[in-house]
Amino acid sequence: MRFLPVRDDALLIELDDLPTTLALFDSLSSDPIDGTGELIPGARTLLVFFRPSAVSPAQIVQAVRSRDLGGRVAGEGSLIEIPVTYDGEDLDEVAGLLRIGAAEVVRLHTVAEYAVGFTGFAPGFAYLSGGHPALDVPRRSSPRTRIPAGSVALAGTFSGVYPRESPGGWQLIGTTEARMWDLSRDRPALLLPGDRVRFVDVAGGGRATATVSSETAVSTHPAPAAAEASHALEILDPGMLTLLQDLGRPGYASMGVSSSGALDPVSLRAANRLVGNDSGAATLETTFGGLRLRARGEQVLAVTGAAVPLSIRASVPTDGEARTVPFGAPFALGAGEELMMGRPTAGLRSYLAVRGGFALEPVLGSLSTDVLAGLGPAPITAGTILPVGTPARGLAAVALPDGGTADPVGSALGSAPTEVVLDVVLGPRTDWFSSDAIDVLTGQSWLVSSRSNRVGLRLEGESLTRVVDAELPSEGTVSGAIQIPPNGQPVLFLADHPLTGGYPVIGSVATHHLPLAGQLPPGARIRFNPIGPFDEYSAVNPEVTP
Repeated sequence: MRFLPVRDDALLIELDDLPTTLALFDSLSSDPIDGTGELIPGARTLLVFFRPSAVSPAQIVQAVRSRDLGGRVAGEGSLIEIPVTYDGEDLDEVAGLLRIGAAEVVRLHTVAEYAVGFTGFAPGFAYLSGGHPALDVPRRSSPRTRIPAGSVALAGTFSGVYPRESPGGWQLIGTTEARMWDLSRDRPALLLPGDRVRFVDVAGGGRATATVSSETAVSTHPAPAAAEASHALEILDPGMLTLLQDLGRPGYASMGVSSSGALDPVSLRAANRLVGNDSGAATLETTFGGLRLRARGEQVLAVTGAAVPLSIRASVPTDGEARTVPFGAPFALGAGEELMMGRPTAGLRSYLAVRGGFALEPVLGSLSTDVLAGLGPAPITAGTILPVGTPARGLAAVALPDGGTADPVGSALGSAPTEVVLDVVLGPRTDWFSSDAIDVLTGQSWLVSSRSNRVGLRLEGESLTRVVDAELPSEGTVSGAIQIPPNGQPVLFLADHPLTGGYPVIGSVATHHLPLAGQLPPGARIRFNPIGPFDEYSAVNPEVTP
């Protein structure tokens, strides 16, 4: 058992195998350590989040080492049968790799009972273990950019079903009409940890009978509003990208759902305080400005985050010019008036809050749009009507001290071109890289690529060299994780990152710098500054060094 640093509020526990990992997951789920939060199991690791103010890594280590992990009985959940048509485009290739016939691959895949070990990658994607030991095949050397929903696939000793169209590197052996993720069900994920699974060959005359939903799926992107709303914001131009975002949806890792949420939660909270909302209410997160909207009814708004010029045009055109309103302060928008948002002078994402918030139905408790998972409200488009709620009693707009404005990122980013220093906690997989990898990571200025998005920042610079060529078993990842794919060019995960990943992480941006990372535009430059605490982990793992 090893304890490895991940972030200033998370550590990774490395164990011998999946059964031991699930035993520890069960133990910590049923009897949590005070101060710990969500748990994300992997193939042989457990990612543990914690509150540094409540518990230290050393205390977690001591508590975990005292746990009895011998009492778990695998496969205690429901038995779910999944009908499969074995027509996958990799079926013959898998048969060739295993030196057996395609029919024998199907037989081996259907003869054994699987257990849901853990979830990740996408909502409803379950890693199924315990199949026939002969079915052990590597991932594809070149991942596909598009895998259809319902694809049944193999990777290593795991089986899985892709719940939605997505990229992926697993070997495709069949398809199923079973809905792995459906928000119209009480339990959206068909498969949860502990469930047992059998695959049934439809062509072979088998028939699945257990809990496969025949309901019509509800879109993961529900329509945001009704056009007849009279107290609302009407979107005239969404700009480059405008999304609804709040503080995310933590607590659904067991379904393969990551938290998502605003990339700059500091600015989101500031905008809400300025208009008198609860600090975690949903706002509009707009990328690179350009948003234009019209008020239905009298509204009070505020914009924070990346500083942008704001102007208002009257409901009835006049010869007068549009009037400007302050950034980072509340302002009124009269019925029929239009707000126009310019381009930011620094940063990338601005947050618009409206007094009363948005009167929309949350998805799994949140209005955040997760662009990777396709979960939450659809991206905002021209013509979208967003109904505004009634302000909560007892909440009032909060004036900033000395008449200042809310601009959490402006002073840190300065004017373009920018170079920003981000504190980073090294680990958990520094030992997968060459001896000079930390110097390469921290000794250069990394360029933020134009291929970056809410999933992550793609960085360009001198490549990092791996010394461990083995395939990393899937393990939990965090926002801020610096993952190194085979090309050696880092990807810095942001809020919409996959819950688990199969590339080694050399370090993670500290929590206090995550909002700053979320504001970095393409063309910005990053320097990484390593911070501790390494001594605490070295004490329990002598081989772990910064």
